[in-house]
Amino acid sequence: MKNSKLTSFMPKIVIGSLVASLALTCMPFPKGADQAIAAASRSSQSFAKFMQMNAPSRTVKTIGGIQTVTNLSSTVVLVNKQRNLPSTYVPKDLVVPNVPFSFSGPSPKKQLRKIAANALEDLFAAAKKDGIELKAVSGYRSYATQKSIFERNASIKGEAVANKTSARPGQSEHQTGLSMDISSASVGYALEQSFGSTKEGKWLKANAHKYGFIIRYGKGKEKLTGYSYEPWHVRYVGVYIAGEITRQNLTLEQYLQKSI
Repeated sequence: MKNSKLTSFMPKIVIGSLVASLALTCMPFPKGADQAIAAASRSSQSFAKFMQMNAPSRTVKTIGGIQTVTNLSSTVVLVNKQRNLPSTYVPKDLVVPNVPFSFSGPSPKKQLRKIAANALEDLFAAAKKDGIELKAVSGYRSYATQKSIFERNASIKGEAVANKTSARPGQSEHQTGLSMDISSASVGYALEQSFGSTKEGKWLKANAHKYGFIIRYGKGKEKLTGYSYEPWHVRYVGVYIAGEITRQNLTLEQYLQKSI
């Protein structure tokens, strides 16, 4: 394989590891390896800076007594019960991905941020190629919409139960425009844990990371995320980070804390 093909096929971070291995084993460098080393070094430094800038301790401040995130447009913005989005926050690049939905007609919840929407289209195309039929159910939600959802759930289930199965306003990843709920006909397009046991749910868990998504609220991670297992809820974080989170079986909280 020519070096030009190598650099386009593998992430620069991986190229750096490969070149380092060649150096340690005293093997001759392929032609153009010096350029690959420089590129990998720049990429590695940029990634380290990106992670440092998005470290949990650096991306939150107290506003009106509420811990509020500050890296709103980041693909690794961390939103949870301790880290709130401003009530006025609306992503500027919301679009409707070209994927099948479980309902017809226009709706704000069809939207995602453009980078996540493009990735979702690729994910759905791959699923279709593998004979897996998925449908998107719910993406972006405004602060006001999330407030209504939580209040309704609390009135039906009680606040304590609602707080485990739905987010309070400002604490929902759906407001970031980076999350989509996905389901299938095998569960009537419902958002329920049994989806994780279907062939569609299993495919999603095994393949989401290839397109930059993670199963945000994993099984057995309830104490870490603060929410019940949600095999239908995917969150875009980028291909490399999604792969690392999946490979290491971490939550987004754990990965960001570990990367400091």
